[in-house]
Amino acid sequence: MDAVERECEVLVVGAGYSGLSAARRLAAAGVDVLVVEARDRVGGRVWSERTASGAMVDHGGQWVGPGQDLLQGLAEEFGVVTFPTYTAGEGVEIRDGDRNMYGGLIPTSDPAAAAEGVEAILELDLASREVPLEAPWKAPRSEETDAQTLGSWLATRIESPAASATITAAVKGIFGAEPGEMSLLFVLFYLHSGGGLMNLARTTGGAQERRFSGGAQQLALRLAEELGERVVLSSPVSGIDHGSEMIVATIAPGPQVVGDAHTQRTQAFRVRAKRAIVAMPPTVSSQLHWSPHLPVLRDHLAMRCPMGSVTKVHAVYESPFWREEGLNGQLVASEGALRLTFDDSPEDASHGILAGFVTGKEHHSLSTLTHHERRLTVLGDLVRAFGKRAGEPVELLEQDWPAEPYTRGGPVTVMSPGALTGFGRALREPVGAVHWAGTETALEWCGYIDGALSSGVRAADEVLAALSR
Repeated sequence: MDAVERECEVLVVGAGYSGLSAARRLAAAGVDVLVVEARDRVGGRVWSERTASGAMVDHGGQWVGPGQDLLQGLAEEFGVVTFPTYTAGEGVEIRDGDRNMYGGLIPTSDPAAAAEGVEAILELDLASREVPLEAPWKAPRSEETDAQTLGSWLATRIESPAASATITAAVKGIFGAEPGEMSLLFVLFYLHSGGGLMNLARTTGGAQERRFSGGAQQLALRLAEELGERVVLSSPVSGIDHGSEMIVATIAPGPQVVGDAHTQRTQAFRVRAKRAIVAMPPTVSSQLHWSPHLPVLRDHLAMRCPMGSVTKVHAVYESPFWREEGLNGQLVASEGALRLTFDDSPEDASHGILAGFVTGKEHHSLSTLTHHERRLTVLGDLVRAFGKRAGEPVELLEQDWPAEPYTRGGPVTVMSPGALTGFGRALREPVGAVHWAGTETALEWCGYIDGALSSGVRAADEVLAALSR
């Protein structure tokens, strides 16, 4: 990669699961493909790390559940073992200053509120089935639904503050955004894509059912190893000149990373290709310099598709002490910074790990604090939920995804009112020789690793058809 310019048939921008999936399919078809990644690692929003204490944590996406066949199939192909998320025992509910225990999916300290919450979830799940995945804007009453937010819908359906708090906690954990920030039509599409809110919120039988022994990023690492020198790290694309038959991407200088197996470079270069697959969230891809400018529909779509806001926190302990007290490590709270937690300990319980999420308004507030203040805030929430021992972790790690310049938020892209009916057609539609991938473009499991994989396959197939392969 010492050359100032390089030519290939297809350039893939982004080495997350969608970009790697697309590149793998193209390489298998004999296409000369090059993948450039801004970071010094592959995986995108999936990042596993061995901490100083020896614990393995997933800073981003980490779960696999029933129906995520592409992801499960990839794990089986590479011999990566999965194991069940720990669910034995009771969860903890914090509401109005009180601490209660519950079993199952919904806190039941207020039975009437629990019943109202379940009824609302089922109503959302049924309504989501009316939204066609290929064209959500063709759903019945689509413009009316797209003009409404999930928050306004909940306000008309739920009277109990407890039921509203429980659903809001689940929604914020899934999207990283407040219910009032998201189009109801977008939420219904997303729920349909993932089998419903009930499915997305639960562990056993749901989207959080199993985890990867050794971390979720290892599958991306294996894909990159397979692609070899086709993957170039520390190579942020700054601009793309595009037409109907060719693209020219300018890659800014990147720092050399010592000890990585993939090709590294320190000088700027350009890549000429017949086609490009941009595997990035819309709000990130819109920050590139495009010549000519992207069509108005695509440009305005990105303006109305911000990323959610989430900091993922890991509290690492010598052992999962909460299990001794009959707790499963799951927290649902209507107050504090941490509104959701899971038992994230390894299968052999060699460490005790609680993974929690600070999202939406709580993330915005926490981001204004110093590191010491954030630590005290998070530990205070953990102590209220799991007792004094929760305040004494071996390590406390935080991954602030909105602070990542090549992600700008998480866990997923959310759509504002009017985005789908006004601009949704541009989400997957190619612009000349530029094709779009990324989990946001997936029809099934949108927002999840499995959706990223399928989006890469779909984009690669578009390119193969364009190249008459």
